[in-house]
Amino acid sequence: MLRSVFIALSQNKKMRAFSERSALGRKLSGRFVAGMTVDEALAACERVNREGIAVSLDSLGESVTVEAEARASAGIYHQLLDAIAERKLNANVSVKLSQVGMDFDPELAERIVGEMVEHAAVADSFVRIDMEGTAYTEATIAMTERLHEQFPERVGTVLQAYLYRTARDTERLLGQGIRIRLCKGAYKEGPDHAYPSKEDVDANYVKLMKRMVTSGVFCGIATHDAAIIEAMRRFVREQRVDKRAFEFQMLYGVRRDLQRRLAAEGFGVRVYVPFGAEWYPYFMRRLAERPANVLFLVKNFFKN
Repeated sequence: MLRSVFIALSQNKKMRAFSERSALGRKLSGRFVAGMTVDEALAACERVNREGIAVSLDSLGESVTVEAEARASAGIYHQLLDAIAERKLNANVSVKLSQVGMDFDPELAERIVGEMVEHAAVADSFVRIDMEGTAYTEATIAMTERLHEQFPERVGTVLQAYLYRTARDTERLLGQGIRIRLCKGAYKEGPDHAYPSKEDVDANYVKLMKRMVTSGVFCGIATHDAAIIEAMRRFVREQRVDKRAFEFQMLYGVRRDLQRRLAAEGFGVRVYVPFGAEWYPYFMRRLAERPANVLFLVKNFFKN
């Protein structure tokens, strides 16, 4: 029930406009969003790196409507790639296609992302093309494939375990050596596209993560689910999987204790660090994924 409510709120334009202008909204979002500016995001990246944990930086923004907005979004990513190289940060970047023009000009979006990936290749970095709802799934995968042909090892994408098609997409991408970030999925999808029960999503996630970490293609296992993480730790131990074959990926502000423990055990850990003024849809999807975060936020808000 709460999941549906928060997903609906993530798409509410009036609530978004109010929240992003509100000082209260920005304070609440601060647990999961690393500030509004590039400098604040880079400072957060440095703090995380000092704990031996890698970072993926994401400038928040979705559904731009004109080329100037798409180019402005891209400019932030080029600034990030330069800063990562100059400061020698253990970081890469993650971008959504809807923030670089996919909704109104797919060719423009591919040119923009292609320029980012080329920049990443020069800077010895990496671009993750993030996944959105099912309307974007095939286009996102196909664009990743084309850019991987031009810039091998410099671009990857995200697959969502709640979709029926993900097992096929996993084999498709692994067969080309394309790096995958596996997550459960945070968008509202019907039973024609996605498993309706949490048990089925979890079972599919575990099956896919085992396939990925034994594929020979480096991958990201993106979860905070303690049971799934324990299943992975056990699988790695029993099957003698090299810990360098994958990394755990987690969200900024979520289970910091677990992030540190896994890093201390010798696992690669990467934290997804989002920032920017357009934080509202991302924040609501985080609450939808784990409604217990609501109680956590309220408790911490009144401590201050």
